[in-house]
Amino acid sequence: MVRDKTPTAQETFLQMAQAAGLRGRLLVTIGLLILVRLGIFIPVPGIDRAKFAAGIQNLPVLGFLDIFTGGGLSALGIFALGILPFINASIIMQLLTAAIPSLEDLQKNEGEAGRRKISQITRYVALGWGIIQSIGLTIGLLRPYAVDPGIWFVVETVLALTAGSMFVMWISELITERGIGNGASLLIFVNIVATLPKTLGNGIQIAQTGGREAIAQVVILLVVFLVMIVGIVFVQEGTRRIPIISARRQVGRRLYRERTSYLPLRLNQGGVMPIIFASAVLILPSSLAGFVGGDGTVGNIVSQVAVALQPGSGPYVAVNLVLIVFFSYFYASLIVNPIDMSQNLKKMGSSIPGIRPGKNTSAYLEKVINRLTFLGAIFLGIVVTVPIAVEGAIPVGTTVFRGLGATSLLILVGVAIDTAKQIQTYVISQRYEGMVKQ
Repeated sequence: MVRDKTPTAQETFLQMAQAAGLRGRLLVTIGLLILVRLGIFIPVPGIDRAKFAAGIQNLPVLGFLDIFTGGGLSALGIFALGILPFINASIIMQLLTAAIPSLEDLQKNEGEAGRRKISQITRYVALGWGIIQSIGLTIGLLRPYAVDPGIWFVVETVLALTAGSMFVMWISELITERGIGNGASLLIFVNIVATLPKTLGNGIQIAQTGGREAIAQVVILLVVFLVMIVGIVFVQEGTRRIPIISARRQVGRRLYRERTSYLPLRLNQGGVMPIIFASAVLILPSSLAGFVGGDGTVGNIVSQVAVALQPGSGPYVAVNLVLIVFFSYFYASLIVNPIDMSQNLKKMGSSIPGIRPGKNTSAYLEKVINRLTFLGAIFLGIVVTVPIAVEGAIPVGTTVFRGLGATSLLILVGVAIDTAKQIQTYVISQRYEGMVKQ
């Protein structure tokens, strides 16, 4: 067996069953994920659930957020907010880190201590954001359906929802530290997977009761679904390999020859984040229209904008594409810094063939990154518009694809790929531990 090869599926499953360390991490992860799913069905007291279920049927904001909470909002569990406050806090901290020099210094120059401090600040921001979201959800949405809509109902519900979101955040950190990693991503993944049976059930029911035409439409939807998954995998794994030459160097009496390697730049640097940012901006008019109402000048403007940006409409698609391109470039600028990359290559004595070190290298990398980001943004735009086009062309699409759009698909595929790589990393580490023992 070649030790540096990627583990095969057989070896991976064998290590998952036999290696105590990896098996323990998997069991901890599965147990914590089950615990979070159970918490979604512990009800928030004091709400008339029949009236609530009837009142939220046509709210697009809840439909979008319910995907990420695995039905927690519609089920009205104490984990209704789920991991959303922590995700929002992470996004806010990423923006602040890019804007505030002291936070940027903590992240780049303070090492592990700086990253821990930023993580602690993120937790406080998540707590504050969880309180704000709990108050908004309780007063703006739940209070009209309360049995006794007094001040104590508001206080108790805000405390329950905030405590639930903080508990879910703690679970996500436990999965990251003691499980197989990517705790927040895995929680979102499981929540989306929890909505799949209902979506697939709708498709099967339509195929059984709608005749041959409905069956053909469902088959077309499945083909589109599979093609999108394959395309997402290819683009998520797509990289541009820039060749790098390491200079000849001498350490003691030993002379190291020139080595050729490559610098991998991902086609889609931001992953699913540009789509999440764009979706969050697009649901703002609908949320504001629900809170402000249609009275007054501001209310009329907000209502008109919300109507114009209804999902599936022409303005919605156009604005969504523009926002995706903008956030793709914005997020790529946060993740990849051509100047830092150029300086690191210079420190290591490496260079790109035909490109002088320093400013020329950073300019070349910036040009390549901009081109890759544009291609990645176009891909994200295509992934977003395909479900919308299918829903418009095929009548069954509105029912089957509801709640399973581009964001869900990207998260499912991206998290599955990252988790598989994480498990493969543990398997490779087990290999080398075995070599050391031998």
